[in-house]
Amino acid sequence: MSSVLSQNSDTIWLHKAIELAKRAEEAGEVPVGAVVVLENEIIGSGWNQPISRCDPTAHAEIIALRDAAQNMGNYRLPNTTLYVTLEPCAMCVGAMLHARISRLVFGAYDPKTGAVTSVFSFLDADHLNHRIIYQGGILAAESGVLLANFFKKKR
Repeated sequence: MSSVLSQNSDTIWLHKAIELAKRAEEAGEVPVGAVVVLENEIIGSGWNQPISRCDPTAHAEIIALRDAAQNMGNYRLPNTTLYVTLEPCAMCVGAMLHARISRLVFGAYDPKTGAVTSVFSFLDADHLNHRIIYQGGILAAESGVLLANFFKKKR
């Protein structure tokens, strides 16, 4: 039963991330959104902003982690879950490891730069001193449609 409850809350939080992804799209950015959740409360949020910020590190996950760290007054974010609409890249996975998040839930898989399972499997490396539990494919179709439509309009 707790697995069902977890799945229900996962979809709730991913829907929040999808709302943020739509903000990115409205700004002409790749539609990716992310939220950091602790004890059933959003403590950090972000959406892709590398173009508007002229910052190659301004991915949704990085912005959400920075927001959460500021709100918590600590760069470590233990016992948190990061929800993001797209499988994170290598940079974002590295930031999650440094932040010590406990869990990652993502929507669409990224066959070009995904660093959780699609291209790399960084979180499964045996030599890491921190483990992040992860689950992908939650609301993948909904997240994927946002991305597909965005890139279709760009072409």
